[in-house]
Amino acid sequence: MPTFMLRELQEEFPAFCLVAKADSRLMRFLDVLLRVITFGTARGFMTNFITTIGYTVYVNKGWDDSSEVGKIIVLRHERVHMRQRRKYGSFLFSLMYLLLPVPCVFAYFRMKFEMEAYAETLRAIVELNEGAIPTLKTYGHKQYVVSFFTGPAYFWTWPFRRRVEAWYDASLKKALVSARSPV
Repeated sequence: MPTFMLRELQEEFPAFCLVAKADSRLMRFLDVLLRVITFGTARGFMTNFITTIGYTVYVNKGWDDSSEVGKIIVLRHERVHMRQRRKYGSFLFSLMYLLLPVPCVFAYFRMKFEMEAYAETLRAIVELNEGAIPTLKTYGHKQYVVSFFTGPAYFWTWPFRRRVEAWYDASLKKALVSARSPV
């Protein structure tokens, strides 16, 4: 486990902790709930996604087998959500993320919050895994990320595929440019 990253997160968020999703009743309940409300289409919650609630990061079964770099990339994404929660407060952040202006299709704040976090994911990949840059530039990878916003993974957050594709292109370009710029 990347100890420097864990130390940074613990310093910034003293309540930060990692919990295995499989060990959490809440995560098992949410898995069932997501399957029900998405008519069985959101099947990867327990296996394919990391979930942050508050300052607890619930990791999937594959976490232990992930590379150090992969874990750092994920934790950088999740740190964005923890910072969002701190900025808006727990109640308001949760309300905005889950319900405003509506829970699905036009879930503007979920889209906004996830775009901020995925932009950090792209920056982290560009900085830490140069070998993955060609994959990030592929249409297939872009559509994979876009599908999180337009499909059941995040409860059909946003219907405008082109808007999400344009965000992806701009975020990747910004990550690539900042990686080339001297600090």
